Amino acid sequence: MTGLIIDKRRRDLGGGFEVGRVLPFAKRRMVGPFIFFDQMGPVDFAPGIPHELDVRPHTHIGLSTVTYLYSGAIPHRDSLGFQQEIKPGAVNWMTAGKGITH
Repeated sequence: MTGLIIDKRRRDLGGGFEVGRVLPFAKRRMVGPFIFFDQMGPVDFAPGIPHELDVRPHTHIGLSTVTYLYSGAIPHRDSLGFQQEIKPGAVNWMTAGKGITH
């Protein structure tokens, strides 16, 4: 039995890059305010899209993120110059330290 169905809410992460956010959710505070469950896409971006259509640089102040894609690919970069393409089936587990943005 399902106790609660949470509909995703649209959130703009920068320049029109939208996700459907399920968590955090006010009626499920036991999950915690630092757990985000977002759904991206499906969406096709044309080659050469403007850089403004991107997630704004932000810190994670020691928090960890896990990204898992079912299809497609998404580039990930940080302020130290590291770049990685996240692909379907791979798990990207990232912890950003103090002063590092991505």
